[in-house]
Amino acid sequence: MTLEEGRRVRLTADLGIGEAFTREPGEPGMPGEPIAPGTVVGFLSLGAGAEGTVERVDGELPESEEVREYQRLKALFDDYGHTMPEASRERLKAQLAALEPEWAAHRARGSRVTVRVRLDNGFVLDGVHQDVLAPL
Repeated sequence: MTLEEGRRVRLTADLGIGEAFTREPGEPGMPGEPIAPGTVVGFLSLGAGAEGTVERVDGELPESEEVREYQRLKALFDDYGHTMPEASRERLKAQLAALEPEWAAHRARGSRVTVRVRLDNGFVLDGVHQDVLAPL
C-alpha cells in the first residue's frame, strides 16, 4: 500500500498511546488527597477502526537485520564468490538460502514508511508505521 498526503486511512489494530499520564499535586479535579508527582493515573488506548487523514509521509523504515545480512552476503557472493574455495562458497550459498524467505517477503512488501495521521476524533499519531493502517 502506498500512503500519501491527504489519503484517508483506518487503524487496523488497537494502539496503546504513551506509558501513563500524571498530574501535579494540588491540581483541581482530584478528590481526596493530592497525588505525588509521577504517580500513574491512567492509560490511553485508541481502538482499531479509528479513521483519519494522512498529513505527512515521514520516510522509509529501516530494513530488518535479516534483510541487511542477505544484502551483505549477496554482494560478497557476487563480487568474490568465484574466487572462494569450494567449501566457503557452499557455506555462503547455504547462508543465502536460509535468508531467502525474509528477502522475498521484503521485496514483496516493498518499502515501509512512517506517517503523521490526524484522526477524526482529534488525536494526532506521529511516526506511526504503515503496517497498522489500511486505506479507505
